[in-house]
Amino acid sequence: MSRAAVSAAVSSGLLLLAGAAIAARSPSELLYSTASNNAVQPQPPAGSCHAIGSGLYSRPDPRCTPGTLNPQVTQATIGRTICRSGWTATVRPPESITEPEKFSSMRAYGARGPASDYEYDHFVPLELGGATNDPRNLWPEPGASPNPKDAVEDELNRAVCEGRMTLAQAQHAIVGNWVALAQKPAPAAPKPKPTPPKSSGWCSASADYNSTYNDYDVYVESNQPDRDASVSGEGKTASYYTNSSGYADVYFYAGRSAAGDSVRVEVGEATCSTTL
Repeated sequence: MSRAAVSAAVSSGLLLLAGAAIAARSPSELLYSTASNNAVQPQPPAGSCHAIGSGLYSRPDPRCTPGTLNPQVTQATIGRTICRSGWTATVRPPESITEPEKFSSMRAYGARGPASDYEYDHFVPLELGGATNDPRNLWPEPGASPNPKDAVEDELNRAVCEGRMTLAQAQHAIVGNWVALAQKPAPAAPKPKPTPPKSSGWCSASADYNSTYNDYDVYVESNQPDRDASVSGEGKTASYYTNSSGYADVYFYAGRSAAGDSVRVEVGEATCSTTL
């Protein structure tokens, strides 16, 4: 190898090392971007990119659009960036920048039809710390917004902000295969717990005349312990509490002339009757 060739190889290696140092990798293994929001970014050559799949569930060419990240968004900063309402609007590039980029990106992907048929989509969305204006993170996604990918992005953002997933895990999931997440069947709703059957209340009653007090002892037996037992009939009512066995002796004030009258007994959830 000539001296010039060796020198060129060394220079090339140094440049590669320098580039690697500048393009630091994130915990999700994606590169951080330094692309500016204030300049129209160059796009891949026309026809050089090929989407995976088609329609609403297509994904970008990983050679052209591998996904890159915003260095301002890390696990330590999510509270003041992606988890703060309205933050993405503060970092989104203006349409005067993204519109010419979108047309060039459509040519790179061979996208046919009007531009309105496509969304110039951040592959790693801004709400997951995606690079704001890097051609490696933007592509002409078929279909207008909202679309199936939007729902996945929102769910992953909630998972990160609620602490159910790390930022790196969410970024890896969206780049790995967001389509699989979108098509994953929703978990079945939990079956309602069966309502335990109500215990059927029962009671029985009998009555004896007490000549000493000129009233009736109404003896109540039931499965309703520690409940109010009331006896009513002929416009009169009397009550007492059942004991722990569901028994009560209710004094019903009616003279001997009430003999043969029917009275109604209510105790807890049970109802019965007897004759004086």
